Amino acid sequence: MDLFEKLLQDRGPLGSHSKMAHGYYAFPKLEGEIAPRMTFRGKEVLTWSLNNYLGLANHPEIRKADAEASAEFGLAYPMGARMMSGNSNLIEEFESELSSFVGKEDTMVLNFGYQGIMSVIDALLDRKDVVVYDSECHACIIDGLRMHVGKRFVFPHNDIENCEKQLQRATKLVEETGGAILLITEGVFGMLGDQGKLKEIAALKDKYQFRMLVDDAHGFGTLGKTGAGAGEEQGCQDAIDIYFSTFAKSMASVGAFISSDEQVIEYLRYNTRSQIFAKTLPMPLVKGNLKRLEMLRTMPELKDKLWEVATALQNSLKENGFDIGLTDTPVTPVFLQGGQNEAVNMVMDLRENFNIFCSVVVYPVVPKGVIMLRLIPTATHTIADVEETISAFNAVKHKLESGEYANAEPQIFS
Repeated sequence: MDLFEKLLQDRGPLGSHSKMAHGYYAFPKLEGEIAPRMTFRGKEVLTWSLNNYLGLANHPEIRKADAEASAEFGLAYPMGARMMSGNSNLIEEFESELSSFVGKEDTMVLNFGYQGIMSVIDALLDRKDVVVYDSECHACIIDGLRMHVGKRFVFPHNDIENCEKQLQRATKLVEETGGAILLITEGVFGMLGDQGKLKEIAALKDKYQFRMLVDDAHGFGTLGKTGAGAGEEQGCQDAIDIYFSTFAKSMASVGAFISSDEQVIEYLRYNTRSQIFAKTLPMPLVKGNLKRLEMLRTMPELKDKLWEVATALQNSLKENGFDIGLTDTPVTPVFLQGGQNEAVNMVMDLRENFNIFCSVVVYPVVPKGVIMLRLIPTATHTIADVEETISAFNAVKHKLESGEYANAEPQIFS
């Protein structure tokens, strides 16, 4: 039985902490777009760790819209859950605009991305259903699947051959249980930077009956001709049955949304517990997010600038011998060899002595002996920022390879 048909038939429409960054704070300018810099331990550093792909975080038009909305509504309104007293014309308008943009029938705005997708997964599945998912899916998806009492099968990252094997296993199982299959993957994998193989997965629908849920948090606004995400980029947006993204990346805000068929969204409105039993998104965020969506749709130059910087950064890293994996999105990982002690000393050298701030990832997120520096380019970075960063990276790479960081005492942060 098809997953969506089963939902409506059975239930109906109602139914690792680190102290490395301790002591820093954002350093926005009062006028103009936010510079990719912040104050860290008392001095200004160039940062590559901001979720601000399109540079909207402190754009003058955004600041104006946010200020006006806050003055009009305050931060408390509406003071209730969506189904009780928290609905508004503005949030319905926002949902309609999102639906139109991503090419789906209907949309539900979520208060937060992490808890939202967890609760959506919980609402979509029961014990008879089977989930097939990519091994590199985000923690919010994994946590959502932990609540699933039915079977789940994982396939190695972007391994379509193995994905098909898991679909075969799932198909046999649901033939016995009478359940349905939900396949979960991502438009862009936020650590590695590569796109999910959405088109190849969609092609498997010719052989197997399943629905596809795509988390496109990093693709929304950055990929596709109009910025509608990885599905648009790969020419398979229509094959995505349930499309999820957040406002925390390209829109540099708070909240998220889920888009799908009208009946499915209607079902989710009355069964997604993290939304039913929580206060709705505050009005200043709704109105501010409407402005962000408008700018995302009408100012393609923002995405163009992002890609100009991302291309320059990635090409320069490769030209200087750095391994950036298989990224084909703005997310830029840099893979180096070393242990945790070396990673800590290297990243603090970058921050304290080269004034470069970027995220560092070590075991167990990556294998032992691997250090990953994760860079997020934005439309506010410049080519000069890229050149400054490459110079610093070359210097610390030499220190790493010479053993200087391995032999130094580990940094202790307060």
